[in-house]
Amino acid sequence: MPASSPDFDPASSTREFSLLVSDYGVAVFGAAVAGLLAAEAPGTRLRLIANTPQLVDTATQVLVNSDLLLLPHGFVEDLSHLDLYRDEWVCLVSADNAEVGESLTVEQLETMPWVMTYHGPTASTPAARQMRMVGIEPHVQVVTETFLTVPSLVRGTNRVALLQRRLADGIPDELGVRVLPCPFEAGPLVEAMWWHPMYDDDPEHRYLRDLVLRAATIVTARPTPSVHIDGTDSPPRRK
Repeated sequence: MPASSPDFDPASSTREFSLLVSDYGVAVFGAAVAGLLAAEAPGTRLRLIANTPQLVDTATQVLVNSDLLLLPHGFVEDLSHLDLYRDEWVCLVSADNAEVGESLTVEQLETMPWVMTYHGPTASTPAARQMRMVGIEPHVQVVTETFLTVPSLVRGTNRVALLQRRLADGIPDELGVRVLPCPFEAGPLVEAMWWHPMYDDDPEHRYLRDLVLRAATIVTARPTPSVHIDGTDSPPRRK
């Protein structure tokens, strides 16, 4: 991260801002951040870096040289942070799965094969952790570290998966999956931005944090956009 200027002027800046973020974060949030930066600081560059489990495990060290980590609560501590927006978890099944009706049961979650994201000793989604806390131990058949690949791994199979509502509501009908409520108490996902405390009073960093907060307001105020998965460019899922 470049040295900061006491009189940071976004309009004349040529610096690079870096965000550690999942593909979920890029899909629902990246365009809003990039759009504000392009309008207010056209000479800057935005670098979006995949926040792998390895980066998250060493976040305090990584954020010495990166600007922000976009991540839900429950993974990091001893970092400065601000909450951005809330989301909820839903279940995803194939549209042609005749064994699943209008809703899922806990018993089905215990017996159906799963597509899991970030599955490991220190890598998991908050909803998967909550599921295990209530005694549901999934039979994991496929593990992926990208949320956008989940629908294609569920489609045409008897698998089930957890996905964020903001992604699920944007999946086109043509992808052949159904979105169902979780049959267990899945607490909300609270997306936050995290940074190293050494940048608390940095003028450039304060500007970026304010911009990201404004981008979050844009994201929460607008309808769910269609999600580009498997190269599709289709209208959003009909409610």
